[in-house]
Amino acid sequence: MERNIVYIALFSGLIAVLGLLPKLTLISGIPITAQSLGVMLCGVILGAKRGALAVLLFLSLVALGLPLLAGGRGGLGVFTTPWAGFLFGFPIAAYTTGYIMEKFKHMPISFTASFAAFFGSIIVLYVIAIPYYMIGAKMDFFQSLLTMSPFIPGDIIKCILAGFIANGIHKSRPNSVLSWANSR
Repeated sequence: MERNIVYIALFSGLIAVLGLLPKLTLISGIPITAQSLGVMLCGVILGAKRGALAVLLFLSLVALGLPLLAGGRGGLGVFTTPWAGFLFGFPIAAYTTGYIMEKFKHMPISFTASFAAFFGSIIVLYVIAIPYYMIGAKMDFFQSLLTMSPFIPGDIIKCILAGFIANGIHKSRPNSVLSWANSR
């Protein structure tokens, strides 16, 4: 139990640290950050439940006002912006990513991690973020999709990185990838 709490806190901190990397904000107002890689890694490494809890802890700290989002943003106001659908989708994305990792243990870990990150943190996340952006920015579906499209190539690169990171951790310490541990 205590070990799970430490992992959850550690990965919540990882998401925060990835927010220290300089953000790039597009004309849409949506920032490009490395924090989505942290969300992917929560699911890939911790699994569904622990990964989602790590993201929920991170979002709770943001809601309390800690400036943990890229660019030093925090507080309840960030949950009212048009791009807040990403924040609301992060725990679901981490859960989905972890769930896929837990269910597809018969595949090579780097492939499974990249696929899980792609499905959970791009497909599922954008299914949540695009409608939210449509409402918040008062755009139709195709305008919102066009606004989101510049983010997808970077997110795909993050998915591939998540696969490489999971593979590297698994090779050096097989039981450290909790979504994969005790599976073979």
